[in-house]
Amino acid sequence: MADGYLEKRMDEFNSGAKKTVKHVSLDTLFEKNRSYRGYKKDFVVKHDMLERIVNVNTKIASGKNQQALRFKLVTKGEDADFVNGNIKLGGMLPELHLPYKGTEPEAFVIVCGTVPENKILDIDLGISLQSMALKTTEMGLNALIICAFNKVNITEHFNLKYEPLAILAVGKGAENIKLKPISPDESKAYFRENDVHYVPKLKLEDIIL
Repeated sequence: MADGYLEKRMDEFNSGAKKTVKHVSLDTLFEKNRSYRGYKKDFVVKHDMLERIVNVNTKIASGKNQQALRFKLVTKGEDADFVNGNIKLGGMLPELHLPYKGTEPEAFVIVCGTVPENKILDIDLGISLQSMALKTTEMGLNALIICAFNKVNITEHFNLKYEPLAILAVGKGAENIKLKPISPDESKAYFRENDVHYVPKLKLEDIIL
């Protein structure tokens, strides 16, 4: 058609389509990426969802590019029940016996190391766990990094050839979590009031030297 009419209309269409795409800032993901200790039972995390989460490890940084982490995926069922029986949540709130009955996580990523634990591996582990948690948040789900668990039982039950270093719980969170700005001399322990889980965080001016 004369004067490039179709091309112009296509450009207009594409421009309009781009405007409808929602952009989620990294700051928003950081704020939403909270540690959930209770999850909704009516949402089931599928195996392919865990694969999408673990896939970030094919793109993130790794010390000396050693890429020494491996991952065991666990979804709802007897294996998830076993994991729940061998983890501890809410160490700062022992009186609550978290998670509450009926809100246990039902999907997990068990992170293992293929080399003896060292400083570089620990840094890689932190990068991996945070990146997977952020991906989980981007997907509209929630997560919890768990380091208090029975390594011997987990290793034997899943016949792991490598040492488990941490566990990431994944699900649809069933808690109301808010950040609470604090001063350096205030307690940094998380706490709960009126069914709200508060996470104290230092302010910017207090962390810059």
